Amino acid sequence: MKVKPLADRVMVKLEKNEAKTAGGIIIPDTAQEKTQQGSVVAIGDDKDVIKVSVGQKVMYDKYAGTQVKIDGEECLILKMSDIIAIVE
Repeated sequence: MKVKPLADRVMVKLEKNEAKTAGGIIIPDTAQEKTQQGSVVAIGDDKDVIKVSVGQKVMYDKYAGTQVKIDGEECLILKMSDIIAIVE
């Protein structure tokens, strides 16, 4: 399925958290904190407002966006104002 965000929205593919600590302890999915980083996979059509491009890694607000599952992958659709940084 192909999804294209509208206006100033950006679709981000969520990154998976490490399931193991440095000491080797395995952390179950239910105890892991939601990641706040992801890779941009699609952008809306408001090029004046959107300052990121497809393929960039970004950080976003903790409780921002709408979570969707597309082709079995967890994605998040955010407003551009919810993106707080570009990770290089």
